[in-house]
Amino acid sequence: MTIAPVACLDQVPTLVEPRIRDLLGRLDPRNGRVAAYHLGYCDADGAPSAAGGKGIRPALALLSARAAGQSPERGVDAAVAVELAHNFSLLHDDVMDQDTLRRHRPTAWAVFGPAAAILAGDALMLLAHDALADESRPGGAKAARRLATDVHRLIAGQAADLDFERRDDVSLDECLAMSADKTAALMSCACALGALLCGAPAAVTRGLSRFGEHLGMSFQLVDDQLGIWGEPGRTGKPVGSDLRARKKSVPIVHALTSGTAAGEALRALYASARELDEADLVLAGRLLEESGSRDWVQGEADRHLIRGLDELAALELPAGVYDDLFGLARLVTGRDH
Repeated sequence: MTIAPVACLDQVPTLVEPRIRDLLGRLDPRNGRVAAYHLGYCDADGAPSAAGGKGIRPALALLSARAAGQSPERGVDAAVAVELAHNFSLLHDDVMDQDTLRRHRPTAWAVFGPAAAILAGDALMLLAHDALADESRPGGAKAARRLATDVHRLIAGQAADLDFERRDDVSLDECLAMSADKTAALMSCACALGALLCGAPAAVTRGLSRFGEHLGMSFQLVDDQLGIWGEPGRTGKPVGSDLRARKKSVPIVHALTSGTAAGEALRALYASARELDEADLVLAGRLLEESGSRDWVQGEADRHLIRGLDELAALELPAGVYDDLFGLARLVTGRDH
């Protein structure tokens, strides 16, 4: 699927990144180097580079400020806070999952060591709160509380994800709840934070929050598919990375609980003590398709996207904001990386 570029993404490098770089200057040199490497601002030796992320969450926060009738500049600290919180989670997630690639280059822990990556993640989370603490507007305190609430959810989702690795009885409802906490919570936060910071009416903030929750679920379901069927050249991760790690992502849990012969064959494959080889990964992908899981997950991703857009359509938004939010939603749910 080809999606037209969304203009608000172009504002992330010009409005958000300079403020993040300024905040990184508050860190000690060691943590600053690891954090800057992870964010894509430099290579392992400290030389400047450009290998950053997609900027989805900060773009949503800038649009959230516009939804409140303010300029995107008024939402910069909200965008910075949510982007730093997101990258805090990525640094820790890579350590916990022992992923060695992110954005087509070695992960921070693979370069600097697990302890350094964990500390850099902690530092980014503190800087996220600094960004909102620097705000003198009345909405700053509400935005800080909202960020804390959603990061609590994110951490709970990550804890559940780790717990699933040790269990063979994970239900589909549990897995969907984990995805809602681990991914949708911060996406919902991004969609509401700029509006909160700018003092938007509660109805607007709630509607944006619900839109973000559904968008986050659709985003995660697409991500789960890419973790199984995505092309390494596009995703920056090894082929079948989730299967190789025997993760309990939504497509996998759907198959394992489907009651189909393919699902039972996948359960037996997952239960084997040996390391899965390339032939096993191909077999696992075929079993997922035979169980109907690939089609079911795509259908759920589409359903959440439609529900999110319905929430958006019910809001009275300034001219152009609906179109930009709609375009960004279609972009992130129709991606191939």
